[in-house]
Amino acid sequence: MEDFTTNTGQGSQQMQGQPGQVQGQPGGQNLGIAALITAIITFVLSVIPCVGLIAIIPGIIAIVLAAVGLSQAARNNSPRGVLLAALIIAVVASFISFSQVFVAERIARKAHHKLPSNIENVINDVQENVIKNLQDETVNIKVESNGNKVEITTSPAKADKEQELEQLEKGNSKTNDTLQKKK
Repeated sequence: MEDFTTNTGQGSQQMQGQPGQVQGQPGGQNLGIAALITAIITFVLSVIPCVGLIAIIPGIIAIVLAAVGLSQAARNNSPRGVLLAALIIAVVASFISFSQVFVAERIARKAHHKLPSNIENVINDVQENVIKNLQDETVNIKVESNGNKVEITTSPAKADKEQELEQLEKGNSKTNDTLQKKK
């Protein structure tokens, strides 16, 4: 039967670790957990369209945390599984996030070539519709000055009204008398 009460010193080195570390927690594992959580968040953000560009920032943070944790684990001969998983997920997620820059650029380039011509067509259509509608509408203009009132009404048969307006502008007294009788 073996005597397990004697300590060979191998386990005590692992348990002691560096000053400032929690006993029983191998070096770099806290950073590994933080890096893994950050890497998973980065991955989730990176696959969302338009939001993926923002995932570059937590991706860089996760890579730095994993790298620092790996260096601490190498010094203490600690397990590196969580740290490597965090580093791999963070790098992949950062590449996915960074690739969205190129996708967005390509979409913008295609939209830039097609969009101006579409906007011009829409503006021309609206302008034609407004002009067409204004030509078919009746417009009333009332002007009052020094006790004199002038009212002009235009309709689709506007040729007669345009002549009447021109006569008013010239100051033709016959037209002024006609307008005052209409009041």
